[in-house]
Amino acid sequence: MTFSRFLILLAAGGSAALLLGAFGFQYIGELAPCKLCIWQRYPHGAAVGIGILAVLIPGAILPYLGALAALTTSAIGAFHAGVEQGWWEGPTTCTSGAIDNLSADELMSQIMSAPLVRCDDIPWEMFGLSMAGWNAVISFGLAALWLAAARHAR
Repeated sequence: MTFSRFLILLAAGGSAALLLGAFGFQYIGELAPCKLCIWQRYPHGAAVGIGILAVLIPGAILPYLGALAALTTSAIGAFHAGVEQGWWEGPTTCTSGAIDNLSADELMSQIMSAPLVRCDDIPWEMFGLSMAGWNAVISFGLAALWLAAARHAR
């Protein structure tokens, strides 16, 4: 295995671990995600997919895309952490489930039973950093791994 592939596996594995952690907090810890929490997950999913492709297809383009995905989730995490600290406003909309084919009564029941999850609340923190803050820091490190993999792939 080349050093570049090793770095790709570390970076993509890091995104997979962060995704598993997020789902663990959601489904085991029963901490419903807010809109910004969900947004942070998409780039991690992309990074995992890019990692699979990058292991199969050599070159520097895919690792650069992996770095872009990691930097994207890092930026969303930093923005979310700022919202939690009250440094700036977050989104004014909330998340909801699908409403296709629901009757008015079923829709009202879904609305009334949905958890209220605010982006400016901090449901969990460690060493003064929220989950969003940790995502920002760790994802920035993952971006560095992706960039190192791209450099070694050339």
